[in-house]
Amino acid sequence: MIYVVIFFLGFSLLLYVLLAGADFGAGIVELFSSKENQAITKKTVYRVMGPVWEANHIWIIIMIVILWVGFPSFYNILMISLHIPLTLMLLGITLRGIAFVFRHYDAYKDNSQLIYDWMFRISSLVTPIFLGMTFGALLSGKINIANATIQYSFKELYLDAWLNGFSILTGLFFTALCAFLSAILLIGEAEIESRKIYVKKAFIATIVVVFIGFVTICYGFFTNIPFINIFLNNSIAISAIIISGILLYPLWLSIKNERRIYSRFFAGIQVILILFAALIPIFPNLIFTSTGTINFINEVAPKSVINVLGISLIIGGSVILPGLFHLLKSFKMIKILER
Repeated sequence: MIYVVIFFLGFSLLLYVLLAGADFGAGIVELFSSKENQAITKKTVYRVMGPVWEANHIWIIIMIVILWVGFPSFYNILMISLHIPLTLMLLGITLRGIAFVFRHYDAYKDNSQLIYDWMFRISSLVTPIFLGMTFGALLSGKINIANATIQYSFKELYLDAWLNGFSILTGLFFTALCAFLSAILLIGEAEIESRKIYVKKAFIATIVVVFIGFVTICYGFFTNIPFINIFLNNSIAISAIIISGILLYPLWLSIKNERRIYSRFFAGIQVILILFAALIPIFPNLIFTSTGTINFINEVAPKSVINVLGISLIIGGSVILPGLFHLLKSFKMIKILER
């Protein structure tokens, strides 16, 4: 049953990156657009994201619950050592949600709409940065676990792990990935005359993702980040990156030709390959601390708890996943079944 739980954890991570990533990216695309294109993007984002944006965050809730119930030691380290970036991330999600609602449903239209617009755009940029920095902190090897034998300062316990070059670059990489996903999504949702805007954005975002990814790996290599050394010596991870690079060509062709289904398909494959390459070399050692690694499997809850959690996830998944598919299909966000 432990592998059922791990499957749902990984599946929730993938869906959160894909769906919430495209959601965050909509605000980033809007932020880095001309004034005229911002108005077009705002209208398109509301039409596309409005019915489903709240559903995107269900996956991070599922991940938190799985970690809390099934992997309490892992959860404690995450929530204690990295509580600052996680709190800032949650604050960003909250502000973004407030801005998204009020800039569309505020009964009285005045200059406050400008505040809501900028709140939405800035929080869409900042939130994935903190989310990516949190993930980078887990891999940085700079997490210090408080104990009775070693005295750490506040900075060493709660700042060093995520306020460093590698974690910041990881945050920027995830942010660029969000813009990449959103631009490709918007190609298929925009009016015909507006699609060229998002084709250009998708090309730029793809280049930025590749560039920041390369810089992050180089920085990690030259600063002796333990994860990067393991990653570069893992043939499976390198193979996944090579395949990802090869698939950039059909991805670019599908973007250039405004092929909605193929561009989304190849974008999804890119995300799967990136997550696979990042996690497969280190699993189950998913936290790198200053004194070593923490094994994900060894810190599991009792078997009875895992069994109940696994059964609950299977039952919940059988309800949630068909419901999500119906929701996306109802608002025509799934194009595969269309001509």
